[in-house]
Formats: sequence, C-alpha cells, structure tokens
Amino acid sequence: MASRSTKPFSSRDAVVCRGVGKTWSAGTDRAHVALRDVDLDVAPGEFIVLLGPSGCGKSTLLYLIAGLEDTSDGEIWAFGDRVATPSPDRSLIFQETSLFPWLTVWQNVSFGLSIRGEPAAARKEAARQALQRVGLVEAMDKRPDELSGGMRQRVAVARALAMRPKVLLMDEPFAALDVQTRAKMQDFLLDVWRDSEASVLFVTHHIDEAVALADRVVIFTARPGRIKTIVPIDMPRPRDPFSAQSEALRKELTELMRAEVDRAFAEQEAV
Repeated sequence: MASRSTKPFSSRDAVVCRGVGKTWSAGTDRAHVALRDVDLDVAPGEFIVLLGPSGCGKSTLLYLIAGLEDTSDGEIWAFGDRVATPSPDRSLIFQETSLFPWLTVWQNVSFGLSIRGEPAAARKEAARQALQRVGLVEAMDKRPDELSGGMRQRVAVARALAMRPKVLLMDEPFAALDVQTRAKMQDFLLDVWRDSEASVLFVTHHIDEAVALADRVVIFTARPGRIKTIVPIDMPRPRDPFSAQSEALRKELTELMRAEVDRAFAEQEAV
C-alpha cells in the first residue's frame, strides 16, 4: 500500500504518517500551524519517543494518530487502515490520569468495555487481568483517591491495556511524578510493553527518559513541528544511565535539541 505522492509502506506497519500537518483554528485570526510535513513509520512492537521543545506539536501528533483530531494535510494509517476515527486498537494515555473518582479501580479500568456493552462479569475479569499485568490486583475495589500518584498512573495504563490495543500513545504520562517514582514507572512500563507487544509512541521533554526507553528518538523542530532527525538507540535494556554510551547519547540529543529550544523561546518572547 502506498500514499498518492510519497514513499510506499507496508500494511503491517503499526503507524504510518505521510505528509501530516495540522493547523489549529484554520480560517480564523487565531490560526496557527502546529505540525507540517511529518513522515513517520512505526514498526509493530517498536518503542518510539517523541522529543522536542514545548509547543512543537508532539501531543498534537498523538491526538491525530488516536483519531481524536483530523489532519489538515496528509494521511495516517494504522496496520493498513486509514485513521479517521478513534479505535480501541489505539489507546491514548494522558499526563493526567483522568480516573473517575466515584468508580472503583476495576470499574475505571473496564470503563471502555462498559461502553462496548460487555457484561459486568466479563468486564471485571478483563480488569483483573489488566491490573495483574501492572501489579495492582489487590487495589481492584479501592477508589482512585486511595492510591498514590504512581499507582494511579498504573491504573491508567491498565485501563488502556484492558482494550488490548495494538498501539499505546502516551502523552508525558510521568511528568507529574517525583524523580524516584518516575524511574520506577519507566522500568514498569518497559515490562508491560514487552508483555503486551504493542507499539508505543511516548511524548516527553526529558532526554534521560528518552535514553532509558526508546528504540528510536524522533526529534522535532520548534513550531511548526517537523521531524528534524531520528536517532536510533541500539542498547540492551535495562540501560545503565551512567554508562559512557548513555552519556554520549544524552550529549547528542541535547545538541540536537539546543537550537530548537532556543528558537521556541525566542518565538514565545516575540508574542
């Protein structure tokens, strides 16, 4: 399968973006271009980290892949199907967990299944299996306010896993966590990712996080966001953050980001 005017791709690819652009508030005085000419191929089971300055369209790209927003230009496919609407095959996890405080943990995890109309017994069993994968079976009957921040994020991941997605889209899911919890959650996420075999697209501003998690790091320019370069990381996991290879990668990514961050700051000051 191929797009009309760009390079061919395989229907086995988890995500394919061709010439993708997004203009917010198009046709108004507030119109601004968030993304432009994004071409990206994501293999099944691949862990992709999106890295770039604030406002460069990283989160926007996740919303487009999730089918929550329409592209202004270009096209997106997932496993050979054109992305036009949301699908349970593509689950989006936000920075805020967005759990319903009046529901128990298992009811939150199985919420998507309830919308499908699945019976309560089947929903509870699916929730139990998903919570087992994230190590929280004992919390099934608790309320979200009884859990720590890290536990609530694990519930959010379990909610996504309950739908058995082929693609996990994660928008800075650990940004609100302290340093120690964040490191634990990264290890936890890698375990869950290996078990689920899903492809992951993970947005972060943290270079250390990108080095710890990614198979490839996609560097974005300042707005309008374009792909500046893609850096592969061929290191076994778990990765030693103090190794010479990790340090070299941090320096490379920092240098690639420096000019884009400076440009983003200059644009913000000019507004």
